[in-house]
Amino acid sequence: MESKSHLPLNRIIYAYGVHLFTATGALWGLLALMAVFKHEWRLAILWMVLAMFVDGFDGMLARWANVKTYAPNIDGALLDNILDYLNYVVVPALFLVEADLLPAGFKLAGAFAILLTSAYQFTQTDAKTDETDDYFFKGFPSYWNVLVLYMLVMGLNPWINLAILTICNLLVFVPVKYIYPSRNLRLRSLTLILSYLYGIIGIWGVMQYPDVPKWVVWVSFIYVGYYAALSLWPRDKKLQAAVG
Repeated sequence: MESKSHLPLNRIIYAYGVHLFTATGALWGLLALMAVFKHEWRLAILWMVLAMFVDGFDGMLARWANVKTYAPNIDGALLDNILDYLNYVVVPALFLVEADLLPAGFKLAGAFAILLTSAYQFTQTDAKTDETDDYFFKGFPSYWNVLVLYMLVMGLNPWINLAILTICNLLVFVPVKYIYPSRNLRLRSLTLILSYLYGIIGIWGVMQYPDVPKWVVWVSFIYVGYYAALSLWPRDKKLQAAVG
């Protein structure tokens, strides 16, 4: 391994550049909060989508740039968790308070619930991996930003939204290991293809708000069903070891 004094400057720049790319998630999170406060839902969606885009690609870029070697003094995992909590939890929590998605009197309760359950979900020592070195999310993943976008687009009865939100909060404590799409080992190619299709179609769809084509919502549920089924599929440790 190269000594720190002989590390190629271009590789160091790439590595810190990836961390800077990850850090832009804080900007999109702040802009999303400002848009939600002003009830500018379409603009809020734009910033939320940009934050998800950064989160979807920064891990791949970090591995490509080998940030642990060329930017060893930055804890990329910690940075990622901080920004994920902002964009996947805090922003949608404010969304629940400001938008008419939940029944009157339950908006703050809904926001408080996802803030607290996600704090637990994020800080479990085995929240994302275990002795198998497989990657997953233990308990319902904090996809609250995705959930509030579904609520906004589908326009369901606020009581139905509250029921869904309650179930998802309870599922945080059920130790099902939901797949980590970009690092999943089972049906990896198919999962990546479907994940990218879901992202592309979903982003295109929500950016049409308030005129989101209904077919986009229903087609997206194909991926949701696939994700849930693969997560519930018992993990074969021997197969994981062979693939790894």
